[in-house]
Amino acid sequence: MVKDRITDGRRIGQLLASELTGLQRGPLADVSVVDADRDVDPTPEGAFAYRVTADDTEVAVVEVTPETARLLLNEEPATVPERDDITTDGATVVVHSGAAVKAAVDVLEETLSG
Repeated sequence: MVKDRITDGRRIGQLLASELTGLQRGPLADVSVVDADRDVDPTPEGAFAYRVTADDTEVAVVEVTPETARLLLNEEPATVPERDDITTDGATVVVHSGAAVKAAVDVLEETLSG
């Protein structure tokens, strides 16, 4: 069992970017991470980390706080998994741990699938 849980917002944002750019399935095949601020300093309000595009159209923005990464989708997600480490507020998906990154990518994939 893993004892160390990744709860650093900047690191969660980095893991999310890696996962988004590494997958080549379905609607994620055309997803890119653009305008990344590699030196972003997380803020309590959420600091801009990067934009997410699909077919050169912005579909989300990622912001980082000291403890989370926020995926601000352009539309409300189709579905959100019931997990303690993912919360939503409208079109904002808040990722509270590194373990929740894959689930957040699944949310984006389902949202893009329409």
